Amino acid sequence: MKVPLAKPEITEKDIAAVVAVLRSTHLSQGPVMREFEEALAAYLNFSYAVVVNSGTSALQLALRALDIKEGDEVILPSFSFMAVTNAVLSEKAVPVFVDIDPKTCNMTPSTLEAAVSRKTRAIAIVHSFGFPAPAAEIVEFARSHSLATIEDACESLGSEFNGRKSGTFADIGALAFYPNKLITTGEGGALVTDSARLAARLRALSNQGRQLGGNWFQHVEPGFSYRLSDISCALGLQQLSRIEQILRHREALARKYELRLRSNVNLTCFGTGWKHARISWFTYPILLNDNFTRQDRDEIWGELRRLGVETGRYFAPAHLQPALRGLHFRCGDLTHTLSISERILCLPLFNALQDEQIEFVCGSLEHILGQSAAHRATHAAVS
Repeated sequence: MKVPLAKPEITEKDIAAVVAVLRSTHLSQGPVMREFEEALAAYLNFSYAVVVNSGTSALQLALRALDIKEGDEVILPSFSFMAVTNAVLSEKAVPVFVDIDPKTCNMTPSTLEAAVSRKTRAIAIVHSFGFPAPAAEIVEFARSHSLATIEDACESLGSEFNGRKSGTFADIGALAFYPNKLITTGEGGALVTDSARLAARLRALSNQGRQLGGNWFQHVEPGFSYRLSDISCALGLQQLSRIEQILRHREALARKYELRLRSNVNLTCFGTGWKHARISWFTYPILLNDNFTRQDRDEIWGELRRLGVETGRYFAPAHLQPALRGLHFRCGDLTHTLSISERILCLPLFNALQDEQIEFVCGSLEHILGQSAAHRATHAAVS
């Protein structure tokens, strides 16, 4: 049996919507793009949405719109997909990495005070795996220190804390619609904000620095070609129309994993015991117990792959990435980041995942874990 880590869901209605745009005269910057933006804003109960060509572009534009400049410091977790660090580096700003809560894989307010310096200008809040970070508390801290805030909600569309959706707490939120996300536009992303001024600037920056409704050949500031086509927006609009159905279904799949694995003494499941929160389940992460090493985890990943099960080793800490060698950054105590990153394994999760596939994944994982545990016990006895 082959089980991919992720798989996009494309329906006949999705295809028909894309074909309709192809038969129209508006392939970009047309009515479907505006309709998708309005639908995103309405779903999030936020004022403005600006679609762009990727979540990484969204993060970069958020920093630019908030006037983060060369040498400014941006606080963010090292345990995150590299896109948010790349966005900080693209603006020649300085990443300041903080640790995570091992129960949620997200940054916490308690790590922030020690990270702030006179050069700090912003905090980037990341909602990893669809787990909502305590954004309200972090934003409150940021405002008390006159810092801008960005939410990287690229993995967490639909997640909530106290009934408010991720991406809507900070000055600007960033979303992503890559094929492994809950909804997809192929490639694509979006920025959301409650500020008319920021929305106008984000829209201009994404379109070569042109202002909406202005002279096409007048550029108010240097910008980028980060537009998202109406073709992509048509797909996104259709997928967004069933987002609640997708969220409920993925929640049910996550519960099946939990029921199957929670009694296993070799691992811990995430997502249990959350209060006032809704998880959007981008993937299903499990944490190997602390007697497993990174080498053990990598060998388990390889064995699962050999059996046909694709899993993810998310995330290698950003501060250890080769891309940062020779670059200036700061970090404090990252004990949990290092520990979690070496033992975490993300299991397949996608809309079409079947019960027999979940059983195959869990059975294969438990078999390999049992072999690994027995091997280590024998080795310890001999030693």
